Amino acid sequence: MDHAAFIEAVRRDGAGFRTAVTHASLTASVASCPGWTLADLVHHTTEAHYFWASVITMSATSPNDVPRLPRPSDDDLLDALDTHCAALLVAVESTPADTEVWTWAADHSVAFVVRRLAHETAIHRWDAESTAGTVHDLDAALSSDGIDEFLEHFMPDVRQDAEPVGGSVHIHCGDVSGEWTIRPDRDGYDVTREHAKGDCALRGPAGNLFLALWRRVGADAVDVVGDAGVATRFLAATNLD
Repeated sequence: MDHAAFIEAVRRDGAGFRTAVTHASLTASVASCPGWTLADLVHHTTEAHYFWASVITMSATSPNDVPRLPRPSDDDLLDALDTHCAALLVAVESTPADTEVWTWAADHSVAFVVRRLAHETAIHRWDAESTAGTVHDLDAALSSDGIDEFLEHFMPDVRQDAEPVGGSVHIHCGDVSGEWTIRPDRDGYDVTREHAKGDCALRGPAGNLFLALWRRVGADAVDVVGDAGVATRFLAATNLD
């Protein structure tokens, strides 16, 4: 996927998120985000769009450069969501992809920000639609890229209480291009983009694999081949709090 496709994904899934939150009460519990109501999810998504739009427009060199966004009343939550999603799209469409900005990763570019927001918005659209009972299938190409992003940026952050995975894992998208082999090593994990045999394999639609990595669905949503214990420990290991 290129930069323009990621921007379009933010637009599409931002609109899908907005539609979903009108089909359930803002007081409804979000099962995929324990302890959150739909109102909490709306504000969190609004905060993310506001923060990264501000980083770009302010040319921020630190997250502390961005003022905190006060939480509006529930009656004003959706207006705030609309305002800051629109502002984000203006910011990313008017700023070159290679513009340097603050990020928490080694890649300090607007392109990194847009890719990150495309995946976050897609996941939170799914959270909202699950709450509203209107779930759609995630975009396969975006999901495959989301798996790649997860393995690079999120999987290395292992929970302190996590059990050792105890084996290698092969992930194989069944509907679009995307294969990875993950081997635990002394520094965390070695990830290669290849077809190879692992102690277990996770196979299925890219969207289901993406959701499983983010622990939105269980291992039963994908095909697990080989050592199921390795798969269970692998999916549980990442610190997603």
